[in-house]
Amino acid sequence: MVDDTPPPVPGAVTGADAALADALDRLRARLRDVALPLDAPGAAQARADRRAALDQLDDYLLPRLRSAGAPLLVVVGGSTGAGKSTLVNSLLGERVSDPGVLRPTTRSPVLVHHPLDAGWFTGDRVLPGLARLAGDETSVDRRGEAGDPQAGPGAAAVRLVPSAALPRGLALLDAPDVDSVEEANRRLAAQLLAAADLWLFVTTAARYADAVPWDLLHTAAERHAQVALVVDRVDPGSEAAVEDLRRMLDANGLAGAPLFPLGEGVGADGLLPEEAVGPVAAWLSDLGGDAAARRAVAVATRDGVVDDLARRGLALAQAADDQVVAATRLRDAVARAYAEAAAQVGSATSDGAMLRGEVLARWQELVGTGDLLRSVERGVGRVRDAVVGFLRGRPAPAPVEQAIAHGLAAVVLDAADGAAERTHAAWRGDPSGAALLPDLGLSRSSATLRADVDREIRAWQADVLALVGEQGAQRRGTARALSFGVNALGVSLMVLAFASTGGLTGVEVGIAGGTAVVAQKLLEAVFGDDAVRRLTGEARERLEARVRGLLAGEAARYTAQLDALVVSGGEALRGAATAVEDAARGERAARTAAGRDGAGAGDGAAVGAPSGSTASLRGAHRWRASAGGTGPGRTPGAGGTWPGWTGGTAGPGLGPGDAVRADDPAADHAADRPRGGFWRRLLGREDRG
Repeated sequence: MVDDTPPPVPGAVTGADAALADALDRLRARLRDVALPLDAPGAAQARADRRAALDQLDDYLLPRLRSAGAPLLVVVGGSTGAGKSTLVNSLLGERVSDPGVLRPTTRSPVLVHHPLDAGWFTGDRVLPGLARLAGDETSVDRRGEAGDPQAGPGAAAVRLVPSAALPRGLALLDAPDVDSVEEANRRLAAQLLAAADLWLFVTTAARYADAVPWDLLHTAAERHAQVALVVDRVDPGSEAAVEDLRRMLDANGLAGAPLFPLGEGVGADGLLPEEAVGPVAAWLSDLGGDAAARRAVAVATRDGVVDDLARRGLALAQAADDQVVAATRLRDAVARAYAEAAAQVGSATSDGAMLRGEVLARWQELVGTGDLLRSVERGVGRVRDAVVGFLRGRPAPAPVEQAIAHGLAAVVLDAADGAAERTHAAWRGDPSGAALLPDLGLSRSSATLRADVDREIRAWQADVLALVGEQGAQRRGTARALSFGVNALGVSLMVLAFASTGGLTGVEVGIAGGTAVVAQKLLEAVFGDDAVRRLTGEARERLEARVRGLLAGEAARYTAQLDALVVSGGEALRGAATAVEDAARGERAARTAAGRDGAGAGDGAAVGAPSGSTASLRGAHRWRASAGGTGPGRTPGAGGTWPGWTGGTAGPGLGPGDAVRADDPAADHAADRPRGGFWRRLLGREDRG
């Protein structure tokens, strides 16, 4: 057999299709760029939607758009034990997929294709993330990208099986169970269903209402995906289950989905009887033999996916905006807490509170209440001599400096601890922040803060002494006095800095309890009023700057958690999703115009092999003969239950898998059922009267 399949040409699209492909490429790039790292409300679902959207773009939409002639991919999915593999084997008349517990543990879905269609599936046109296995291979060693959960031995791979029993232009993929106990299987099943042109969903009369399959069916309805269902193991007496499923489908946006009941019973060869699978076999065979129908199915699913991706893009753009809001909220909590801490330190070091306790005791030891203080009270004219006489030969006032350092450190540490507690509480109460807190020890200040505070206080005290020395060097008349009293005058400036930012007021004198009066008078006597105000303000500013630096370092323990994340808004993604909507409208308008001009869905761009293929799946010929059909043109394409299921009104001997002849009164009864119009319009099989 010669393979005359046209080689796939990736990206060979023109006109409106090319514009749509370009818009989808841009959407894909924006989806990859958008990050949703914070656990904001709805973020987990948004991340799953983003991953699913990227998978569907890569696995299905872009390959389908760029390879319009590729075979129609029918993914057979369903619950555990529903009989998916048995159905596939029975349709082909050979065992190509192991059912039940015999399925390989390597998570290898089976893709069956016509031998002449192999070129479409051996490459990465569809499902590029899955390795390919040929024939009976059961393991794969694929080294993927770093972090790829499917890379390495035992990774997921698709097993390609050629079969001449399958019509050209049609491929069947037996997917893992949608409710598998293995999470990787569930994810893979959902990914494969999202890559389908047509879903063939298999359930049973006992489990047709299970929640997991219906979650996927609801998704299919939302995306306007083309779906058909098979109800397996419908014993006589359980016909009401089929009727109930039909009602559920009609009520949940799937009124156009064909429904095929299959009776219980597997032969010695492990296959369902031909008469049981005949309706499904004929339906798929006729679809495979009609290129226009295949293209219409593919385009209908593609349109639904495009619309769904645009909708997802807009929703994910909002989720990205929510991430920015959450990050801003967390940063604001940090900023507020540490701004309060800075204000707390500022208040404690300017309202006289520092001039009590040990600082006051050590200061009084230095200045006393005797000759120096009485000299200050008699007037500033004699203060310089008093300062020189009092300070000459006295030891440096280290006890006062130490008392100031201890008191100041206590104030800063207390404020920092309070800020850490407030920030931790705010983040813990926010879902976005709570996930960033475990095991980081952020509920209190850092372990190194005490050492950092001591270092910065010593540096500030050195700054103050330097200011006094610099000011003294500018006043020649007091140089000798300063040479004896720089330390004492520096301490005086520290004390004064804790009482005001530029000289005491009457109120501050009261707050300070007179402690700073001596310091102010001493400094004014030596340097003058203006210089004292300037020195006090500068000492104060340097202290505040060092405190801000310490608190900023503590706050950075929190903000660093946010800085490490990539949080960006959704504006670019929103623009890309809107562009996809615009491109989709343009492509559909062009398609409609082409249809009016006679270049409709059945032209040279049809999916898969040309019309006229005579290959039929197992049981199709037998069913057509039984149902009065005449070859591939006879297709049960209308929505509703096939074959003419009567919900328990069948007479004796008419099992759920038996065909209802066109002239059977039961067929008229079935014809009264509300049916979705897509399949009937698509395949044009309804009676014309």
